[in-house]
Amino acid sequence: MSPLIACPQCRAWLLEDVFNRPDPVPCPSCQTPLQIEVFPALFQKAKTGHEAEAVMVDGEASCFFHPQKKAVLPCAGCGRFLCALCDCEFGGSHFCPSCLEAGKTKGKIKALDTRRIRHDNIALGVSILQLFIFFVPFISFLTAPATVFLAIFFWRSPRSLVRRSPIRFILAMVLALLQLAGWAAFFIAIFTHRSHP
Repeated sequence: MSPLIACPQCRAWLLEDVFNRPDPVPCPSCQTPLQIEVFPALFQKAKTGHEAEAVMVDGEASCFFHPQKKAVLPCAGCGRFLCALCDCEFGGSHFCPSCLEAGKTKGKIKALDTRRIRHDNIALGVSILQLFIFFVPFISFLTAPATVFLAIFFWRSPRSLVRRSPIRFILAMVLALLQLAGWAAFFIAIFTHRSHP
């Protein structure tokens, strides 16, 4: 172990065996009683962070954002060359900061979604709409097919950021099909009544 601390009296270097003792220990050089307490981190080697980034050399690709640094890989979104500093790894892909921000704000990267349209709620709401609008009796003639369309078209769309079952789509389709069956029965009753005077 190399010496770390000097004796305050004679300035001789002290070794680890005099540190953190319960009683004072004499200095090996001048015999001055010393009681030195140090933190354990003093004995640990300094940890190095990331390796130094390669500096740009003629004939090599440079980072789009830092032209003096060597590019290590391209962005999965825009194809720009990126240095290690600009590389933002997300979901197994590498993006530049601007593509990552655009993916968040414009919804280009699906894994970064912070909100979603819940089509199952819309379909259910449209199918229930007739129950609350009594003054327009023929509105279910429009809402029932619209509900069936919404349920079929958006069946595979992500329902929510949290895992949800398709029960709302199923309930919406059942209500819509009951409304369509009611309309079919209504028209059949009218046509059979007219055909038999």
